[in-house]
Amino acid sequence: MSNELSNEQNIRVVLVDDHGIFRSGLRADLSEDLVIVGEAGSVESAIEVIERERPNVVLLDVHLPGGRGGGGAEVLAGCAHLLGNTKFLALSVSDSAQDVVTVIRAGARGYVTKSISGTEISDAVRRVAGGDAVFSPRLAGFVLDAFGSSSVAEVTGIDEELDLLSDRELQVMRLIARGYSYKEVAKELFISVKTVESHVSNVLRKLQLSNRHELTRWAVDRKIL
Repeated sequence: MSNELSNEQNIRVVLVDDHGIFRSGLRADLSEDLVIVGEAGSVESAIEVIERERPNVVLLDVHLPGGRGGGGAEVLAGCAHLLGNTKFLALSVSDSAQDVVTVIRAGARGYVTKSISGTEISDAVRRVAGGDAVFSPRLAGFVLDAFGSSSVAEVTGIDEELDLLSDRELQVMRLIARGYSYKEVAKELFISVKTVESHVSNVLRKLQLSNRHELTRWAVDRKIL
């Protein structure tokens, strides 16, 4: 049974932020299909509630008190055994490249800033629950710089799996792995959504992957985002 969720299902969410007033505001702003099952304000309490509730998505602040001073990345490390079923979306006032890269390396599925609206954060939670990687536009470049330093040509020389993909399939694969929606990929490459769906199906089949989450992890591991 897939861990990914359809838009019709309720998504169980844990809020982790050391400011109670922010958690209250966020709880009020999130859409009704996002069910808050727990809250925490420190590293220790976050790990405890996430372990207990096993939510679909954790909205995780980057800078938290407690623990060994590692903040959100330390929470991720403490919950590493849950990463297959629980997705983590970093939500922070910080737009520091170091903060972004640190939590993504630790296992977060995305990073958005607190300046976004309740509607936007709700959509981001749904996308992360469904297996996408989601970033505020300016922050995506930090991730590409950190994980995409190797050129496609360099990686192709040592990874025979890439030889299975056509040039267009490779383009689609990289955009999908970055968290683009099918509609966004279609617009970016000037092709139809149906053509994108066909390419994604071919990519998953050729690489023997099951879903977009696995595709993103595959691309990150090979530093070709």
